[in-house]
Amino acid sequence: MVNNKLSPILERVLGKGKVTNKGNIAYHCPFCHSSRKKLEVQTITNDHGENPWHCWVCNKSGKKLPTLFKALNVSRDKVAELYKVIDTLPKYNNKQIASLNQSTEVVDLPKQYLPLYEVSDSIEYKNAIHYLRTKRKITLSEIVKYNIGYCEEGEYAKKIIIPSFDEYGQLNYFVGRAYYGEDSFKHKNPNVSKNIVGFELFINWSLPIVLVEGTFDAIAVRRNAIPLFGKTISENLRKKIIENKVSKLYIALDKDAQKQALEHAEYFMNAGIQVYFVDLKEKDPADIGFEKMTKLIKTTNL
Repeated sequence: MVNNKLSPILERVLGKGKVTNKGNIAYHCPFCHSSRKKLEVQTITNDHGENPWHCWVCNKSGKKLPTLFKALNVSRDKVAELYKVIDTLPKYNNKQIASLNQSTEVVDLPKQYLPLYEVSDSIEYKNAIHYLRTKRKITLSEIVKYNIGYCEEGEYAKKIIIPSFDEYGQLNYFVGRAYYGEDSFKHKNPNVSKNIVGFELFINWSLPIVLVEGTFDAIAVRRNAIPLFGKTISENLRKKIIENKVSKLYIALDKDAQKQALEHAEYFMNAGIQVYFVDLKEKDPADIGFEKMTKLIKTTNL
């Protein structure tokens, strides 16, 4: 949710912005003049009467918009216009702001994202493909199905990008995974809510559901697998499982997530759902592979 009273004033001072998430708009920073829109402004006023702003490149920041306007030597009439609007704005605490943005959060793929199904002579393309095929056993058909891509530069440089889409085909999340072993930052994900259903576009709720931790795990399972992007189930996913009257649920989490797995099982069993634990021993579904995972799931029923 973007504040439509503030955004026109901000645009007249900072130029055309880009809606990011949580009621924020990103602009080109007038301090460091970065080529990317990295000055982020919160347009929803918090309960302290603040609209924090911050540039992710030069780290220039502040809590109130008048401070930003004064730093830019904005004309008095525009500052006066800003004050008039601020005085009429409702104020929200953090929980209220989260609630306002829950259903309107915007997720975009990195600008530098390139689909891997488009063949390139680039060395980065070749290394990304090599990683998927040799380390992850990902096929070309899976690259196409999941719209897997990569970035050669930018914030997600040298990382595989795996998007997740909701039931309407809208992007609701994505993950970034380094394809070079020496990369010290193996994972990089967007700073957006995980209160979503991963890979929802491919889910048939009338069939058994498999819950796994990551996207590569879900791809390895292939059939009706939902990545949690961690070890906990989002409220949105819980709701969808109950509403769609899922009859059978398989939980395939790592050994270090046994406590969370038991909590999930108890919740869904109380709702009348058959719950099964898939014994992964010491491996992830992505390491086990499709054929062995299929056998594990089948034997779990016995």
